Parts: sequence; structure tokens; C-alpha cells
Amino acid sequence: MSTHVITGAGSGIGAAVTRRLLERGDETVLLARDAGRAKELAALHPGARTLVGDLSNPDRLSWAFAQQAMPERVDSLLHVAGVVELGKVGDLTPKAWHFQLNANLVAPAELTRLFLPQLRVAQGHVLFVNSGAGLAAHAEWSAYAASKHGLKALADSLRHEEHANGVRVTSVYPGRTASPMQAKVHQQEGKEYDPSRWIDPESVATTILMAVDLPRDAEVNDLTVRPGR
Repeated sequence: MSTHVITGAGSGIGAAVTRRLLERGDETVLLARDAGRAKELAALHPGARTLVGDLSNPDRLSWAFAQQAMPERVDSLLHVAGVVELGKVGDLTPKAWHFQLNANLVAPAELTRLFLPQLRVAQGHVLFVNSGAGLAAHAEWSAYAASKHGLKALADSLRHEEHANGVRVTSVYPGRTASPMQAKVHQQEGKEYDPSRWIDPESVATTILMAVDLPRDAEVNDLTVRPGR
């Protein structure tokens, strides 16, 4: 039985991955922003453990974890959570930039740092759910795309640094996926949201589990997933 630490387990891709892992008997540790959210996640995913830490405040993650029982073994750290706020460069405030950079880049870096000792012992896997915006930036996506381009750089550097320790690192770049985040994006774009047009979160979950379950003689570095309709 493997142990997986997962962010973003409340909906979309993160919820799909968590369900699949629990169904096959693996242990999951779900990151929640506060105690109330931890109760919601525990009810949504019976059998899962929770850990409280606010990704919007990465400076406090180390302190928060010091107050809780941490998993002794970590076979994979799955960074699925993300936030988005669209806007033109001329309109975005520092608050909007910090909001997205903290949650999408700085917090994953800090979580990785904090769990690296366990990941090294287990020769585990760090997987970052990035975005098509991590490969190309378009109008009004500057802050989000910058956070995701930075996430790619984080993953690439980590891969080189931890290869000798047996830690595998994967970046997954999904296109638009039917999720609450996508509904919010459409609202910000002023467009009608039709989830049937976009990737089912279960399909992205399948690609994530493929990368995590790959035999040790191989490693998926970068995986791009696009809508097939």
C-alpha cells in the first residue's frame, strides 16, 4: 500500500485521483486550508486522512505542519490544487499576482521541500498538475501563466536535483478540463460554460496514475493532455 499526499482533492482532477487511489486500497493524505475544509474532505473521501495547511500562505506551512502528525512515509506528492484570476497586465494588482504565485508556485515549492525527506526514503514521485498556460501565455492570462511557467521550472530543476536520490518528477499539462475552476474561467471570460466540450477530470486522473504507476525503469517527465472532442 502506497501513501499519497494530495492537494486540490475537493473537486475536479484532485477528487478523481483521490477516489481512484482510495478504491484500490492506497492511503491518501489530503491537504485542507483549514479545519472546516478538512472535515468536508474527510466526508467526501471516507478513509482519507487530512492535513491542514493554507496554500495561500506558504510562509506558515512549516509551522502548521509542526502542530500535526505528519505521514511517516510518502510515496507520491501530487500537486493538483490551483487558482486563477484573469486580467490584463495593465489592470492586475500586486494582490492578484501574489494570490496566484503563492498558491500555484511558492506553496508547491514549500510543500515539496517539507516532504522531500520522506520522498527520498521511499524513492517517491512528485507530480505537478500544470496547465497549457504553463507552455504558452495568452492575453489576460499573464499572472496565471507566469505561475505555471514557474511551476515548470520548479519541476525541471527538482528532477535534475533529485534524480540521484531516486525521486521521479512529472509535469502534466492538461488542456481545459470540466471542473469548478473551468466554470470560473468561463465566467471571467464572459462565456457560456458547457462541460461536455472539455476533458473529463477522470481522463486526466488516468494519465496521472499512469505516470505514478510506471515501473521504476522509466519516468514520464512531461505529459500534455488536450481535449479530444
